[in-house]
Amino acid sequence: MEIIENTKDLKAFCQKLNKQEFITVDLEFHREKSYYAQLGLIQVAYKGGEAVIDPLAPEIDLSSFYAILSNSNITKVFHSCRQDIEILYLLSGFIPTPVFDTQVAAQVCGLGSSISYENLVKHILKKDIDKSCRLTNWCIRPLDKQQVEYALGDVTYLVEIYEWEKQELKNNQREHWIDEEMAALLNPDTYTINPQDAWKKIKHHSHNSKYLTLLRDLAAWREIRAQEKNLPRQTIIKDESLLNIAAARPHSIEELGKVRNIRQDIVNGKLASEIVDIVNRAEQYSNEDYIKIIREKNTNNENKALYELLKLLLNIISQSEGVVGKLIASEEELQELSNGKNNRLLQGWRYEIFGQKALKLCSGKLSIKYEPLTKKINFIEKDSD
Repeated sequence: MEIIENTKDLKAFCQKLNKQEFITVDLEFHREKSYYAQLGLIQVAYKGGEAVIDPLAPEIDLSSFYAILSNSNITKVFHSCRQDIEILYLLSGFIPTPVFDTQVAAQVCGLGSSISYENLVKHILKKDIDKSCRLTNWCIRPLDKQQVEYALGDVTYLVEIYEWEKQELKNNQREHWIDEEMAALLNPDTYTINPQDAWKKIKHHSHNSKYLTLLRDLAAWREIRAQEKNLPRQTIIKDESLLNIAAARPHSIEELGKVRNIRQDIVNGKLASEIVDIVNRAEQYSNEDYIKIIREKNTNNENKALYELLKLLLNIISQSEGVVGKLIASEEELQELSNGKNNRLLQGWRYEIFGQKALKLCSGKLSIKYEPLTKKINFIEKDSD
């Protein structure tokens, strides 16, 4: 069990990594009290070796490890990699490539929509993982032997899991599916937060343009402040309070104090004047400045019936192909298709196994028939007119 705490040892370890076709990677981090995650530990394994890297060690430079992550000849294997890649992107300025996500691959192999690492190890390797250190604060030093062994378990088993999944994908000729799915995870836009879009993550039930425009401005203000102060959004002001402010539209600090569920420290502090300024500035907007609300027309019974048929088609195909249905298509995407809109269901591997049949179903050129003798469902295609 190797713990790397200085640049010299890290460079020596990276020389070993540089000879590998793939490595497995996992990060331990802490973000409960900050906007940005604080990296606490890096675990890396390969066939025949593993180590934990202490990024908080005072005498360590991670540059040699970042060079490994940027080496296009080495596949970087993660499980549920989105948060890990986000952290590495913010720290290093680039996204590791190529990447293989074993959770996504598990969906392609029909092992569940969001299978945990623990359950994946149990299913494929028939082993149980000790989760006793799951709630460890990985930014506190020193770490004991049990904690380090626990952390290493997140990458050592991943070596065998990767090899098993790669073979399954090869057997089913689905390796290109993973390449398509990884494309979104390797797009920097996935990890770039635009404060003007922060309001979209706040649950609301309004379709009022004026209300939503103010909510957008308030959420953007909070997002920028959270980034600058490196504090969680909710620590600055909660979602519920932003919704109430957008509804009440207080034009003075006195009116702000009367808004429901506003903390008194906000009313008495400098945030109050900033909030009021945002509200008053929004009052000067013209109709052209408001968020444009595009309401979907209510689908008629025919479209609703088609949507239900598409759901049935998806269930049939996902079962026959051994693929998680949610990976192929979301309910929203099925709804769009039933309304005649194009989306990713008509691209890549999704088109190959689902999109083609879905289009024929939508155009009346495909029917679904159950055969009682064989107890199978068959697709009947009609000749083009």
